[in-house]
Amino acid sequence: MDLVKSSFLSLSAQANAYYFGHPEWGRDYLEACHQDEDLKARWQAVIGSWQSKIVVDIGCGPGNMYRALRDCCGTPSLLIGVDFSEGALEIAQELGYKPVLADAQKLPFVSGFADVVILNATIHHGDDMESVLHEAARIIRPGGLLLTDHDVQRSMWNDNPIAKLIWNLRLPCYQLIRRGGHATAEEQYWSTTAETHHRPGDGVTRDFYHRILEPLGFDVQVYPHNRTVGASVLEGELGKAKWNIRFAQRLCGVNPDSPEAALILMSVSRRHSVISQ
Repeated sequence: MDLVKSSFLSLSAQANAYYFGHPEWGRDYLEACHQDEDLKARWQAVIGSWQSKIVVDIGCGPGNMYRALRDCCGTPSLLIGVDFSEGALEIAQELGYKPVLADAQKLPFVSGFADVVILNATIHHGDDMESVLHEAARIIRPGGLLLTDHDVQRSMWNDNPIAKLIWNLRLPCYQLIRRGGHATAEEQYWSTTAETHHRPGDGVTRDFYHRILEPLGFDVQVYPHNRTVGASVLEGELGKAKWNIRFAQRLCGVNPDSPEAALILMSVSRRHSVISQ
C-alpha cells in the first residue's frame, strides 16, 4: 500500500499496511509465524470443524491461520479475510480468502452473519483494542464462535524501568541475530511500529474480554499460555516461556510460573443461541 495514499491512517495502521503487505516481509511472515503444531492443536480443539461455515478472519495478514488450519478444520463455505494491507490480502487470496480491505475497528458487514470469527495476533495491532473486539463480536450470529489468540497479556511485565530497559535492549540483539521481522533496521522499524499495544504496561487482560463480551451475550473463557502448549491449554496448562523471558521477568519482579506471567491470553467465546433484547 502506498503510504502517501494512506496518510489518513495512524502511524501504527500505516505500519501494519506496509509491513504485512511488503512483497518480501509478508511472505516471510507467512512462512515463519503461526504455523507451529501447538497452535494447530489449540485451535482445532476449539473449532473442531468449520466445514461449510462462514468464517471471518480479522487481521488475516497474508493468510497464516487458514494455511495452518485448512488440513485439520476443513473448508469454509465462505472465508473472508479482513486487513488494512492490500499486499497482504493479495497473498491471502492465493490461499482461498475472499479479501476485504477494511478497518477492523469499523467493519463493513451486517451484524450477526458469521459462524466463526477469528482474531489471531490482531487485537494488539489496533489503535483501539476495545473497538476491534466489539466489532468482531457484532458480526457473530447466535450460537457462533469468537476465537482470539496471540495478544500479549498486560501483566507479563511489571511496568517499571527495568522492564522498559530490557524491552528496549532486545531490539539491537534481535537485529544482530537477524530474527524474523528484525533482519534490517527498516524491517525492524515497521514491524515494531505495527505492534501498537505490545510493550511493558500495555496489552490485554482477562477483564478486557469479560467486560466487553458478556454484555453482548457471550459465554467467555480466557486461557493464559506461553505459546508452548497445545489443546491442554483448555485444561489450564500454561507451558513455559523461554529461559531468557523467564530471566527477564524475574529481573523486573514477575513470577514466571504464575498465570499472570503467561505471555499470551487466548479467549474462546460463544454467543448465546438466543440473544436477549
